[in-house]
Amino acid sequence: MKTFGQKVVDYNKNLKYSGSLPNGFAVLNPFFDNPETMVVMNEFYTKFYNDNKSRRFIIGINPSRHGAGVTGVPFTDTKRLDSECGIKMKSARTHEVSSVFVYDMIAAFGGAEKFYKEFYINSPFPLAIVRNTKNGYLNANYYDEKTLFEDVKPFIIESLKNHIALGLDTSEVFILGKKNGDFLSKINNEEHFFDKMTVLEHPRYIQQYKSKEKEMYIDKYLLAFHSSQL
Repeated sequence: MKTFGQKVVDYNKNLKYSGSLPNGFAVLNPFFDNPETMVVMNEFYTKFYNDNKSRRFIIGINPSRHGAGVTGVPFTDTKRLDSECGIKMKSARTHEVSSVFVYDMIAAFGGAEKFYKEFYINSPFPLAIVRNTKNGYLNANYYDEKTLFEDVKPFIIESLKNHIALGLDTSEVFILGKKNGDFLSKINNEEHFFDKMTVLEHPRYIQQYKSKEKEMYIDKYLLAFHSSQL
């Protein structure tokens, strides 16, 4: 029987987007773009998910170019992959704003080993979306344009089904970002994936605009996680 981690690795190895996109948008697949991404991603899921335990699901938006878009691990830049997870990536060095908050929260929870025993983080659209602008390619969210959302919606539904099939607890899901929550609520009303949806402020928003209140938001996350167990 495959472990939770082996199922995630298999899923990532076969991950590809072949649907349409509006003009000016592109999808980056870190597992194809950098051979070391597959190596460190495999190491991460082998280290923290080497069991068959069910986990609770935390859903981001879609990977950033500097976080999972490089490491293959959601909300994890190369700095925290090394310092917090003990996994070095030699071919890249990245700093990602959301990763800072997430790993401060994980430290408050009790550390990476304890946290990942209970939680699995991924995104409804698990590949990086970028938009071509006059300043070059920038991160984009799957809901930034109506046509983009409509193009990727079937892939998002299939992706959520595949994540749940890994062995996730669907009684309550944690959604990062209020707009993300609005879009996923619409999908959940159609597909009935989760019994309860709890929406939390997105780590990037907290780091960029609410950094002085960071400890309060960490407490809010931890309270939501612990309340779900009562």
